[in-house]
Amino acid sequence: MSGGLTISEVEERIAIVRQNLSDLTEQAAARSGGADEELVSARIAEQEEELAKLLALRKSLLGT
Repeated sequence: MSGGLTISEVEERIAIVRQNLSDLTEQAAARSGGADEELVSARIAEQEEELAKLLALRKSLLGT
């Protein structure tokens, strides 16, 4: 997944994904309704998966 990313680029992407998760969580709390909740839940799951990948990549780049 690294695609030649530097550790600072990975860190930046981690920060973006974490902000996305925060925003999506706020949206989920503000909305109610089946379709909206499902969409936000799916987006949260996607962002959590991306965050896990980025954290693993950072770990491998740092050699820890």
